[in-house]
Amino acid sequence: MTVVESSRTVAPRGGGRAADRGFRAEVQGLRALAVLMVVTYHVWFGRVSGGVDVFLLISAFLLALSFLRKVESGRPLDLGRHWLHQFKRLLPAVVVVILGTLGATYLLVPRSRWPDILEQAWASLFYVQNWVLASNAVDYYAEDHSLASPLQHFWSLSVQGQVFILWPLLFVLSALVARRFRLRFRGVVLLVFGALFLASLGFSVWETATNQAYAYFDTRARLWEFALGTLLALALPFLRLLGALRIMAGWVGVGAMLSGGFLLDVQGQFPGYVALWPLLAAALVIVAGQTGSAVGADRLLSSRPLVRMGDLSYALYLWHWPVLVLFLIWRGQPSPGVLGGVLVIAVSLVLAYLTMRFVERPLRALVWADKRRRRALLVVAVSTALVAAPLTLWQQAITQQVRESAAHADTNNPGALVLDPLLDLSAPENVPPIPATTELSKEYFPLDRVCEGADEPDDELLRGECYVIVPPSEPVREIIVVGDSHSQQWSTPLAEMAQERGWKMTFVLLGGCKFGSGPEGRTPQCEQWNAAVTDYVLAQAPDLVYTVGTVARSDDPQDVLPAGFPATARMFDERGIKVAAVRDNPRFTSNRVLCVETQGVDSPACNPPRSTTLTDQPPVDELLAQAPNVAFLDFTDYLCREDDCPAVVGNVFVYIDDNHVSATYLRSMLPIFTQRFDEAVRL
Repeated sequence: MTVVESSRTVAPRGGGRAADRGFRAEVQGLRALAVLMVVTYHVWFGRVSGGVDVFLLISAFLLALSFLRKVESGRPLDLGRHWLHQFKRLLPAVVVVILGTLGATYLLVPRSRWPDILEQAWASLFYVQNWVLASNAVDYYAEDHSLASPLQHFWSLSVQGQVFILWPLLFVLSALVARRFRLRFRGVVLLVFGALFLASLGFSVWETATNQAYAYFDTRARLWEFALGTLLALALPFLRLLGALRIMAGWVGVGAMLSGGFLLDVQGQFPGYVALWPLLAAALVIVAGQTGSAVGADRLLSSRPLVRMGDLSYALYLWHWPVLVLFLIWRGQPSPGVLGGVLVIAVSLVLAYLTMRFVERPLRALVWADKRRRRALLVVAVSTALVAAPLTLWQQAITQQVRESAAHADTNNPGALVLDPLLDLSAPENVPPIPATTELSKEYFPLDRVCEGADEPDDELLRGECYVIVPPSEPVREIIVVGDSHSQQWSTPLAEMAQERGWKMTFVLLGGCKFGSGPEGRTPQCEQWNAAVTDYVLAQAPDLVYTVGTVARSDDPQDVLPAGFPATARMFDERGIKVAAVRDNPRFTSNRVLCVETQGVDSPACNPPRSTTLTDQPPVDELLAQAPNVAFLDFTDYLCREDDCPAVVGNVFVYIDDNHVSATYLRSMLPIFTQRFDEAVRL
């Protein structure tokens, strides 16, 4: 989000290579307008404004002008010094914001969210935050910002940091090619960055159409925006507009910038070709330049308030998002409202000014550090250490707490066993439940060995999505687990039982896709997936197909059968393949762990009545009427007590979110699961 080079380096309109390089106040105002768009759109409208894209263009534009002048004046391109200088200027403010955010996280944010924030703190510090968010499939457009990471906005800084390393290398390459083949330097730069622009834009359009959540953070899908800024720097000396056209271009650019976030479908189309809107709008303002007219857009952009805001733009971008997210967490609400938004912006402005005044400016003006590489390196190293040290200590403390809880889990955390009337067990009081809230990401049943050889599906749709657990010796039985993430979670006790008995287990699962047939309640992808899975099961002919056989709902205690499941189960049975169907677990309207953390383990909100959560009448009769040989397993009495369905049982979290049962709790159910499985399935 930052623009490293000063707007004083921007060549004015039509000035050629030798043009005056004086201060361009309207570019500083353009920067201010972009950051104000980002902040206000985030705070009040919950939309993407395109302001970040404008910053990407400006940063590449200014960076290109700087390197063009260096090469053409014959000055050496000392890349090591250049990179140290840039990150010496960038990192100190980043460090201040990360440390401030971590401090507020410790005080305000539930512990279950700490691991993600700590991971993103590392990623932000080392400029790889965008790849972390892309791999985690983060929804940047989510309406409830209180659930977002307070460091999520560092994705754009990470993209810029990566470009600040790549761009000088491309200029060096262009200079070497121009010298080797006696070509014009600017012509080679035009060729290199023109090709990069076309390749990246094409890739961005394709990836945005096929996987927008990933494309939004993908550096490769953003390079064309930087390339466009570089091409603008090359073209600017030849873009000469008459007075009236310049005035019109300036206002059209400003109007397009301000309106793009409302007129465009940024929710579904950024950063593909739609991102051309804010980029070309900003380019129009730069091309318009200083009109000298009292009615020109540059008159507004050059005003003192906007120029001052431009000075604050980097720090304001850094602070506004964590202030917004932490405010929403503190208030326990999804949006700040009008007055809350004013408070968020006011606090952000104060923090931005203090950061600029006492961190950015003093360190950027630190001549001592610029005289020697090792001094600049020392500033970068100290800045990094200021974040790395507390992060490391914090993560070590979390690890130690997890070890201490695990050491006494057998006696302190009996889990589901306290609900067994024959055991007459009770859990000790004042014991923290397990798993530790910082370990929830490890509570999914792991799938890590991909199917190979005879186990590999023929259908391309399933290849790479099929996993297997093979016993050490020849398998006694073969089981295929199908369905969605709920089938995966119930594999926890099944896998432990299967491993003891030497059974082979294969998994073909798709999140959110209940096993069955037909389009009712399913996406086209899910319908196609289930058809491929059915063919795979018939080809493999296992002893047993294991799945979740009902669908629970958070708004209705009565679960239902997945469409087409009874017919598919009957077909398997006719082919000699047994089917075991587990009843779905309760689903809730809010995260169970967060409920305990914020309201307490005994809160009624965390222990809703059983009658409103999951009925005592599962649709088993309907299932057996169509598929009489299905083995039906129901563990509701070990997920709920007689009167309620608690978030914690036997000092163990029953759920890790609003609908997935924790692996720790399911492991505590192993004796019960094994007994009921044997009684129902009889393999």
